[in-house]
Amino acid sequence: MELISVIIPYFKKKTFIKEAVYSVLNQTYQNFEIIIIYDDSDVKDLNYINEIASTNDKIKIIINPKNIGAGLSRNLGIKSSKGKYIAFLDSDDIWRRDKLEIQLADFKKNNYKISHTSYEIIDINNKRISNRKAKNFNSYKDLLKSCDIGLSTVILLKEILSEQCLFPNLKTKEDFVLWLLILKKNITIGSIDINLTYWRKSPGSLSSSLLQKLLDGFSVYNKYMNFNFFKSIYYLFCLSINFIKK
Repeated sequence: MELISVIIPYFKKKTFIKEAVYSVLNQTYQNFEIIIIYDDSDVKDLNYINEIASTNDKIKIIINPKNIGAGLSRNLGIKSSKGKYIAFLDSDDIWRRDKLEIQLADFKKNNYKISHTSYEIIDINNKRISNRKAKNFNSYKDLLKSCDIGLSTVILLKEILSEQCLFPNLKTKEDFVLWLLILKKNITIGSIDINLTYWRKSPGSLSSSLLQKLLDGFSVYNKYMNFNFFKSIYYLFCLSINFIKK
């Protein structure tokens, strides 16, 4: 059984972090390590995180001296990871108990280098809101108009990452950039249409900030895809329309 490194950045999600971590600890596939990156300059939650970590020696904690954001924190986790595979989980999301087992089997069967799954969207009380269906992406052009990959559903081979292919320094949309960079390397992003993850929609989170999404969305196209201003605005408009449709 190959080792899977599960990367979890932490910033002010005390209400949900324990449930997230235990959704990993209770997996039917047990050959994993959990790397929690504590990304809060306020250390008041650190004792609580340490208490959770003390329950299982598979959990490792990295403490950032200052807040650097989820994307750069994941990069630190990736660099310190020992697994052949990398899986991502945000600290307020949850995995189904057989998520790793089902996804890894499908991953190997289809000879993927990266895959994502369908997922359910839940509220702060674990009530289902809606769901998102996963599909294969063969070209970065297929993904440009809508980021339809749930971060917490992704597993990838660590070998496909590099200094030029990691999470960028953005507050939101950092995962969108990474998926596009991977697709630009002519790597297909495979899918499995089973809801194996529960993505939590939390009021007041960065992911719910429209202005921040617009600013970062423009950066995706203008800075990271090297599109000119007008082309970037066009794709940002498409991205926004598809977000509203969801």
